[in-house]
Amino acid sequence: MPQAPVRLAVLISGGGTTLKNLLDHIDQGELHARVEVVVSSSENAPGLRHPKQRGIPCHICQPRQSASPRQYSESLFSLCRDANVELVVMGGFLTHVLIPQDFENRVMNIHPALIPAFCGKGYYGKRVHQAALGYGVKVSGCTVHFVDNEYDHGPIILQKTVPVFDDDTPDTLAARVFEQECLAYPEAINLFASRKLSVCNRNVHVGCD
Repeated sequence: MPQAPVRLAVLISGGGTTLKNLLDHIDQGELHARVEVVVSSSENAPGLRHPKQRGIPCHICQPRQSASPRQYSESLFSLCRDANVELVVMGGFLTHVLIPQDFENRVMNIHPALIPAFCGKGYYGKRVHQAALGYGVKVSGCTVHFVDNEYDHGPIILQKTVPVFDDDTPDTLAARVFEQECLAYPEAINLFASRKLSVCNRNVHVGCD
């Protein structure tokens, strides 16, 4: 029998473009997953309209409502446990969280550069592409990785590359990288859903059933 769709929680902070991409891939039968809950760090996040239009439960979990990062992380992951999700997916989630032991290698993020380049605290959005262009790289791309307790540090699942052109701006490079993000994230989630990923000493291996 085919395995059931992997149950997802998606974390957002803003426009929800990554969330919409995942929902579109699910609708098109290209992503073997089901979004059970969406959690936003902002009550004003425009991306909340996507799950609300589909009747997906949404929660607001704001850092200022918690006394410490650890308490905030516990509140957030309690919502994920309540929804009985198998994988937590960060979709433009800008708040640092601490990963509880029961969610180790069960939280994914996507970064718009080839980690370990142009990553870490403060590297998000257009800043990443400005840094890449400022350094003069000839290739950039995106990285899907498991999340640990450091910014952009967890084991790398997959990467996709794009060329960098002499006349690129942060916006044109960002658009080209985002095209690959739209492919890379569903691919990584499908690998997780098929139970083909294993992690050993920071190395993510893709195995057979």
